[in-house]
Amino acid sequence: MLGYALIFLVIALIAEALGLGGVAGESAWIAHILFVIFLVLFIVSLVFRRRPPV
Repeated sequence: MLGYALIFLVIALIAEALGLGGVAGESAWIAHILFVIFLVLFIVSLVFRRRPPV
């Protein structure tokens, strides 16, 4: 998930450098959403991770 967010961020940066504002905005928005989903899943996995039986 984090890999996809970074890919979309790179696409957004390249599109912005080429002057493609619409593509850059959409790619940045997708990267932001994927990063937020990654953070939520990461925090949930830290809270509910399996502990070895006692």
